[in-house]
Amino acid sequence: MNRLLAISVLLLLSQFPAYATADSVVIDGKTFVKHVQVLASDAYEGRKPGTAGEEKTVQYLKTAFQKIGLKPGNGSSYFQDVPMVTINSTPAGPLVLKGKTGSLSLANLTDYVATTPRVQKQVQVSDAELVFVGYGIVAPEYNWNDYAGLDMKGKIAVVMVNDPGMIDSTLFKGNTMTYYGRWTYKYEEAARQGAAGVLIVHESKAASYGWSVIRSSFSKSKLYLQTADNNQSRVILEGWISLDAAKNLFKLANVSPELFRQAGERGFKPVSLGVTTSLVINNEITKSTSRNVLALLPGTSRRDEYIIYSSHWDHLGKGEAIKGDSIYNGASDNASGTAALLELAETFAKLKKKPARSILFLAVTAEEQGLLGSEFYATHPVFPLNKTVANINMDAFHALGRTKDVVIVGRGQSELEEYAATAAAKQGRTIRGDFNPSAGSYFRSDHFNFAKVGVPALYLKTGVNSVKNGEAWGRAQLEDYNLNRYHAPSDEYSPNWDISGIIEDMQLLFDVGYRLSNESTFPGWKTGSEFKAIREKARK
Repeated sequence: MNRLLAISVLLLLSQFPAYATADSVVIDGKTFVKHVQVLASDAYEGRKPGTAGEEKTVQYLKTAFQKIGLKPGNGSSYFQDVPMVTINSTPAGPLVLKGKTGSLSLANLTDYVATTPRVQKQVQVSDAELVFVGYGIVAPEYNWNDYAGLDMKGKIAVVMVNDPGMIDSTLFKGNTMTYYGRWTYKYEEAARQGAAGVLIVHESKAASYGWSVIRSSFSKSKLYLQTADNNQSRVILEGWISLDAAKNLFKLANVSPELFRQAGERGFKPVSLGVTTSLVINNEITKSTSRNVLALLPGTSRRDEYIIYSSHWDHLGKGEAIKGDSIYNGASDNASGTAALLELAETFAKLKKKPARSILFLAVTAEEQGLLGSEFYATHPVFPLNKTVANINMDAFHALGRTKDVVIVGRGQSELEEYAATAAAKQGRTIRGDFNPSAGSYFRSDHFNFAKVGVPALYLKTGVNSVKNGEAWGRAQLEDYNLNRYHAPSDEYSPNWDISGIIEDMQLLFDVGYRLSNESTFPGWKTGSEFKAIREKARK
């Protein structure tokens, strides 16, 4: 059977175009396919961190980098240890809200969810006052501060998801979500304000997913990075409440639901709700260590400046059986991106004229658990961030064949987009933005952690305007993947994959990195980007 599969793969690859790089090194996809077949095989058990699948994966990547001829990326090692902690939080009963005229009991998982990032057996909030702080945003560049004049010590912030641009297109970036709209930012800002906790009001359109996603996420244990303070600098309680629960909270507080709309207007003032709550959360805690895999191609004349190509090697491991299959192979997500990382590493290594700048190939862990591997690298960088020119991230290619377009996720952020547009034009392709910018997709893959520390980051996705079948067909294929194979055991490699479009995507990403590697300038963030000031401060 393996021989037949190999023959079919060779026959399929013979139909694909091969692309030559700057000095005629060919990207033909053959290595890409072999890597996907291995990484997405059942033998790798879904590549979940902390399992036998992790050990097989990281050793495979190390060996592949060694065969390519790349140097270890972390001193004498190809690995960077990523210390993590698993916390399984269980709220001790309902969340009881007490007002002046009565009380309201919210059921766990149905009306509210709550966990804690703090590494201790039990945490609690006691008689904490609830304050509605609108979107919970402090954004000087937009002249916006929902916490102005507030002392949040010991209090719980009730905040809305997304940002005011979703309601008023003249605010922030209109219907393109900024980082201020992400739930992670809500928790971070509340901690900076000294709050005891956060309850985010869920609304399906604003969040871009239903309550079932929230419920499922909070019904499982959560992974965090280990920190020196055991996350004591974070809020005690991180949670959500349903929209209906929020409306009932407003009734209890005798305030108008018009506050939801008013929160998106300039001049909004936070409202103390006159409601308190107490909650105990019990935790089961397990510590572990996973690994990022790093390999370096040293530059020539500017070797102390770095371009980082990244992809996440992990997936979901074994889980609930669907149609008798319990291995979540993650072929597209993200064996494809990891295979592309190896293919590009080999392409750069074969260049006769080596790049002036150094290239780091970084395969990160625990993306599926919250972008943890990339967060650890970004906060514990092996190479200086102010000398890191750019990050080019690869996550979930789709085998749709050649397309006339390529998608830049979070379009409008950085000057790297012009590099991508130039490379796409060489292929006769155009660039476009993501299809649902209000969903905040830019903040959902590993490049985002580089953006948070100021490094310009580029994240491309498969285009949909199929050369052979048109745009409607391409959109339908992506929708089918999202509905039927995304995070499911059916995300498996097939010899019927048409990787001709992926080959073009790899060529485009090579061209961007190759151009950057031979320049002396540093690309920047565009005016209006929430990451621009961070970079400018770091580069001074």
